[in-house]
Amino acid sequence: MKYYSFTNEPIVSPDEFFMKEALKEARLALEADEVPIGAILVINGRIIGKGHNLTERLNDVTAHAEMQAFTAAANFLGAKYLTDCTLYVTVEPCVMCAGAAYWTQISRIVFGAYDLQRGFSRLEQPILHPKTEWIGGILENECGTLVKEFFISKRNKS
Repeated sequence: MKYYSFTNEPIVSPDEFFMKEALKEARLALEADEVPIGAILVINGRIIGKGHNLTERLNDVTAHAEMQAFTAAANFLGAKYLTDCTLYVTVEPCVMCAGAAYWTQISRIVFGAYDLQRGFSRLEQPILHPKTEWIGGILENECGTLVKEFFISKRNKS
């Protein structure tokens, strides 16, 4: 069941709204021929950090979308801890990014598509901070399709 506002626009949950913002970042990565993953950090309904993959441009395997967003948010807050913040990322964080999330003590992680090969949730041991809540599958098809089509186009070019 969908709900509509007085303007006939569908009402979306905050998680869907912010995931759409993360998708905008993913599309910036796609335009730059990077793996199209985007991330944003939110506190009290306000975006305080954005990022998308920059591994090719920076020649840095650690330049994932989440890492860019963590740095931007920490700079905005003037603090290394991101308690009371939510990370929205289009694809499930890898183990490296989940480990970084641990150290930020982030309150919540929301992701779109699951990453069955490299995502943190495939681990048998918890890797996130014990106080971090997480949810996956928000706009999963849209987020996953963007990445799948990127890799299909790469294979077709070779």
